Amino acid sequence: SFSYRSSNDRGGRSVKRGCPWGRCMGDECGLGGIQTRAVWCAHAEGWTTLHTNCKQAERPNNQQNCFKVCDWHKELYDWRLGPWNQCQPVISRSLEKPLECTKGEEGIQVREITCVQKDKDIPAEDIICEYFEPKPLLEQACLIPCQQDCIVSEFSAWSECSKTCGSGLQHRTRHVVAPPRFGGSGCPNLTEFQVCQSGPCEAEELMYSLHVGPWSTCSVPHSRQVRQARRRGKNKERDKERGKGVKDPEARELIKKKRNRNRQNRQENKYWDIQIGYQTREVTCTNKTGKAADLSFCQQEKLPMTFQSCVITKECQVSEWSEWSPCSKTCHDTASPTGTRVRTRTIRQFPIGGEKECPELEEKEPCLSQGDGVAPCKASAKTLKVYKREPSENLKSEKYNNQNKKLSSKPVDLKLCTGPLPNTTQLCHIPCPIECEVSPWSAWGPCTYENCNDQQGKKGFKLRKRRITNEPTGGSGGTGNCPHLLEAIPCEEPSCYDWKAVRLGDCEPDNGKECGPGTQVQEVVCINSDGEEVDRQLCRDAIFPIPVACDAPCPKDCVLSTWSTWSSCSHTCSGKTTEGKQIRARSILAYADEEGGVRCPNSSALQEVRSCNEHPCTVYHWQTGPWGQCIEDTSVSSFNTTTTWNGEASCSIGMQTRKVICVRVNVGQVGPKNKSCGQPCRGLAQASLTHKWRRCQLVPWSVQQDSPGAQEGCGPGRQARAITCRKQDGGQAGIHECLQYAGPVPALTQACQIPCQDDCQLTSWSKFSSCNGDCGAVRTRKRTIVASTSQTERDLTKYLKHAGICLIVAILYTYTRVTGGRDGSCLVFLHAGYIEEACIIPCPSDCKLSEWSNWSRCSKSCGSGVKVRSKWLREKPYNGGRPCPKLDHVNQVYEVVPCHSDCNQYIWVTEPWSVCKVTFVNMRDNCGEGVQTRKVRCMQNTADGPSEHVEDYLCDPEEMPLGSRECKLPCPEDCVISEWGPWTRCALPCNQSSFRQRSADPIRQPADEGRSCPDAVEKEPCNLNKNCYHYDYNVTDWSTCQLSEKAVCGNGIKTRMLDCVRSDGKSVDLKYCEELGLEKNWQMNTSCVVECPVNCQLSDWSLWSECSQTCGLTGKMIRRRTVTQPFQGDGRPCPSLMDQSKPCPVKPCYRWQYGQWSPCQVQEAQCGEGTRTRNISCVVSDGSADDFRKVVDEEFCADIEPIIDGNRNMVVEETCTQPCPGDCYLKDWSSWSLCQLTCVNGEDLGFGGIQVRSRAVIIQELENQHLCPEQMLETKSCDDGQCYEYKWMASAWKGSSRTVWCQRSDGVNVTGGCLVLSQPDTDRSCNPPCSQPHSYCSETKTCHCEEGYTEVMSSNSTLEQCTLIPVVVIPTVEDRRGDVKTSRAVHPTQPSSNPAGRGRTWFLQPFGPDGRLKTWVYGVAAGAFVLLIFIVSMIYLACKKPKKPQRRQNNRLKPLTLAYDGDADM
Repeated sequence: SFSYRSSNDRGGRSVKRGCPWGRCMGDECGLGGIQTRAVWCAHAEGWTTLHTNCKQAERPNNQQNCFKVCDWHKELYDWRLGPWNQCQPVISRSLEKPLECTKGEEGIQVREITCVQKDKDIPAEDIICEYFEPKPLLEQACLIPCQQDCIVSEFSAWSECSKTCGSGLQHRTRHVVAPPRFGGSGCPNLTEFQVCQSGPCEAEELMYSLHVGPWSTCSVPHSRQVRQARRRGKNKERDKERGKGVKDPEARELIKKKRNRNRQNRQENKYWDIQIGYQTREVTCTNKTGKAADLSFCQQEKLPMTFQSCVITKECQVSEWSEWSPCSKTCHDTASPTGTRVRTRTIRQFPIGGEKECPELEEKEPCLSQGDGVAPCKASAKTLKVYKREPSENLKSEKYNNQNKKLSSKPVDLKLCTGPLPNTTQLCHIPCPIECEVSPWSAWGPCTYENCNDQQGKKGFKLRKRRITNEPTGGSGGTGNCPHLLEAIPCEEPSCYDWKAVRLGDCEPDNGKECGPGTQVQEVVCINSDGEEVDRQLCRDAIFPIPVACDAPCPKDCVLSTWSTWSSCSHTCSGKTTEGKQIRARSILAYADEEGGVRCPNSSALQEVRSCNEHPCTVYHWQTGPWGQCIEDTSVSSFNTTTTWNGEASCSIGMQTRKVICVRVNVGQVGPKNKSCGQPCRGLAQASLTHKWRRCQLVPWSVQQDSPGAQEGCGPGRQARAITCRKQDGGQAGIHECLQYAGPVPALTQACQIPCQDDCQLTSWSKFSSCNGDCGAVRTRKRTIVASTSQTERDLTKYLKHAGICLIVAILYTYTRVTGGRDGSCLVFLHAGYIEEACIIPCPSDCKLSEWSNWSRCSKSCGSGVKVRSKWLREKPYNGGRPCPKLDHVNQVYEVVPCHSDCNQYIWVTEPWSVCKVTFVNMRDNCGEGVQTRKVRCMQNTADGPSEHVEDYLCDPEEMPLGSRECKLPCPEDCVISEWGPWTRCALPCNQSSFRQRSADPIRQPADEGRSCPDAVEKEPCNLNKNCYHYDYNVTDWSTCQLSEKAVCGNGIKTRMLDCVRSDGKSVDLKYCEELGLEKNWQMNTSCVVECPVNCQLSDWSLWSECSQTCGLTGKMIRRRTVTQPFQGDGRPCPSLMDQSKPCPVKPCYRWQYGQWSPCQVQEAQCGEGTRTRNISCVVSDGSADDFRKVVDEEFCADIEPIIDGNRNMVVEETCTQPCPGDCYLKDWSSWSLCQLTCVNGEDLGFGGIQVRSRAVIIQELENQHLCPEQMLETKSCDDGQCYEYKWMASAWKGSSRTVWCQRSDGVNVTGGCLVLSQPDTDRSCNPPCSQPHSYCSETKTCHCEEGYTEVMSSNSTLEQCTLIPVVVIPTVEDRRGDVKTSRAVHPTQPSSNPAGRGRTWFLQPFGPDGRLKTWVYGVAAGAFVLLIFIVSMIYLACKKPKKPQRRQNNRLKPLTLAYDGDADM
């Protein structure tokens, strides 16, 4: 047989098993998709064949419509999770279950999960939701707790007999401690009763009682038309008389005014719709069996009232919610992106007569402040003062422009502001002040005018300048803190332009001669006072340098070198003791011929000295003071008033002045300089009603019927009043404002009484009399009867007899100096004072280091090096102070930073070469080879040239010029040439094929015309790193983050140095690289941050809080401080002491407290629904315990808000039920039990806590048991639960019995809760009983012998008899008798007759309680056997004859070996 198969078929026949359709495909999302599956024809055995072998009618569909899921469906569909159902037990594999449940039973719970369309809540296919999220778990494991039976307390004591005579009942009750849960057994009876007998009754027993039923619900009276119709139907004459009265014009006018006033009150009080109705009750007569009887059996003069006025109860009605307000946060802040929005509703009808209050009238929810159109919040200030503000009254009615005027505000209560409290502190960066740094002084300039454009009659000045190299920050900022940058010295003959000699020309002899005197012309340029070359026309007024006289030596004349350059001036100025000098020198190059040449001058003529810096040493500079106060300039205020961006007008233009002094040794002064400024404007400083009670409204006449007083309109009723909300100044206010700020709503209705003619009328209470006497004295108050009859007097006396007059006892107080205690019945309290004692809280001390030392000199005199400074340890940290940084072995810490030294800072300065000293002097010619020397000194280079001599190590030793050299002193007839000039530079790159050269000029021609001067040009090849160098820039690594001078952390700068490095690796002056025009694209500085070790910052101590207790001895006042900034990094951690406390001044505790409920009183009846009352008293305590039992004068509680147990509505009267004689009734509710959790091994299972209370049944007559109600049980959930354990407790055995009970872990004895299987035995009687002499029944319920006797057991392990055990007496030292005697067995309960200290008695009992030998008997036997074997072995060895050994001759000598043990004597 053949059949079609589809991809979901798995058998011999085509059977659908699942639906493995393919993926849903389609062009559109939703229901337009199509999914397919494979379909083929297969044989019954499973092999595939052609489609024609299968019936085409049975062919399954290979495609179907489907729902194509797209990504945007995620917002439309989601899983809906149903609640977990009840935990069901898992079927256990083993049918055996433990007899007692200890940990509960494992179970499983399931839930429904469906895929739904969220907006329409329509179920959808699971595949849609599974596309986005896997299907959640459908089931989970759970725990079924053990069944918990009901647990009850112990019974109370038996009550008194229900009857004072005859046969009655007495009962005792118990209450429920824990309710039954999880299928546990119910509670047992909470009441036990028994018959009690009293004396015989003398009078006849009361058989009938007047029973008053409960009041009915409050009903609305009938409308006026219905009442009038009934009234006309009953008594037409009375209606006519009343109609006549109404026709009176004056009465009609009064009624009209009254109706208008009532209508006005109703308009004012639209929130209250008070309706006064009536309610009735039933009065019946019942016998002691509870059956109703005729009222005539209950003999009573006056029956109780069956009606009274009441208020119709109405629930609170509120309006619909308003729209949500805009979000409180109008800008986007990443730190706190959420704000709040509010919606409100109003009260339409206040609740009347009910206890249920109105719901919340305001609702808040968080909202987000983000989106495309939301601007980011501006940064807040570093420190905020947070306070609330409200607009002032005079601004509410006007509209201000925020650009021009500023709203005045004032702080208000913090509670009025909504939303989170802004942060009051945050981390900030304080830039460290940077001191002003200036460059060195420049060289003194030429004598010039102060202003070259105005040169007439002006003095001249020599100026020197310096510039600011580092702008100062912090302090006043700007350049005000920098030193002066310009200094001036008066001089003579100033000029703005002058000629400057560049070089001297060759010496040209006069008259065209070849040698002899001549002149040198100077090449000059025109420069200004700053040394800059300018147009030569500007120097037309300057004196042109004249030619310099010179000598061109003739043959055989003395030859002198050219003058050296003038040295630097020895002093920068001239005074009385100092004078600036400059020196120049020249040397002898060749001596003259003795026979006719010009002789060489003497040595003094080889040196010239001239004066320099002849100006006096008095230096002038300007010194400025701070700017003064801005004073308004009235001349320009009217038309120059401006407005700044924040809306504050600068109001006017003012003037500031400062003091400017020309300082010359602090002498001299010139006039003030002015500065315009804006003067800021002065700020503009801006600094429930109840109505009268309405008339008393009585029960309608139709209800009163013919009761007494119905005709005269008197009796009990109720009256209402209106309430409006007003501000303190009397202005109108909304009801919601009074609800928020004015406390609870005052009473709207109250009971009232219209006295009838026969009613008793009393005056108001008088004041209490003064309290005379000590503790326990009594004071009273009175009221009198205004009008009464004999009947009312009897009623009043009867009422006072039932109600009882409570006399208020006044307690006087004694205040002592030292301690509090009790003195009789009076409480004694402390005065408000303290005993103070000094104490010390050790403060943390940080690691203390010295200040930084001065920076060392740069390690290199040219180029990049390092400089070092250090700190050393002054004090170690203690008490949790900040630890020290890592120190070296000498307790120092170093800081090394890069530095750069100017290569021209220190230079070698050479003097001219000395005269060549010939080694072998030719006395005739004074010429030949020799040596010449010169002085070489290291000097500090300044703007004015080399200034002072310094140590040689500061200059580069490799660059040190030669101090001596070989020389050749020409003979008189020889040619004399000048000093070699400088070498020319080698062409770069260096190559040996290129040369450098230097040249010299012939000064004196040789005497012999046939001779010529040698070549005056010298060449040498350019060798790399010898006389030719390549130059390139080199960038050092980044330095560590360098901070400002006084900073230890924060923002800094990382630097790196740029060096010019010669090809031999030596650093040289940057000018060599700059001359080559090399590129330098590196960034030399970059910003960096050194993380600051932030110390823990604490707020100031808050003010002392209010006392934790308003009174008593245990109150404390606390002050706290908070962490305003947590510590970070290596900062000092926060201390643990964040709050401090001190005791409060002692003050007695007063509070209002309820008294005991009075017995239930049924007015004018014996049973039924009545009332009970209780007093409110002022009580006192010392606060150490909740022991308020001393009642005191109410004046002590005058300032205390009348709240009892947190409730303002004090209940001093409530309805109650007084059972009739013979009724079976429920007792009052017990107090709520402790909150108890469901736990296993002390761990909560998560079912929540539960509390319970119960009502027990009280039976007065056994005949009425069938009428008794069921005992009641009530539970509620709670939060502060605890785990309790229950265990069995047992008393000591008394004979063969003891008491066993169950106890909770907090010590409460209960019934139930403990495991029944583990209950200890209460009886330990032996079966059969222990009848043998000296035997007793043990705890294991087996018979044992008393001490001194041993058991003899039968074959069936029962005790047959107790035999006496011999006694071994071990003598002591004092006992000289060494014999051992046997004595009779001693009864274990009788004391020993031996005197103390005589010896110890051991009872040897070889048999155990089961009749078998004890273990020690076997041990003794084994020891004896071993001892016997040992003795036999010793006897055998002693008696055996030993064999004689054979002699052997051993003549070998044993070597002597010495073992050295370390002894020094060996």
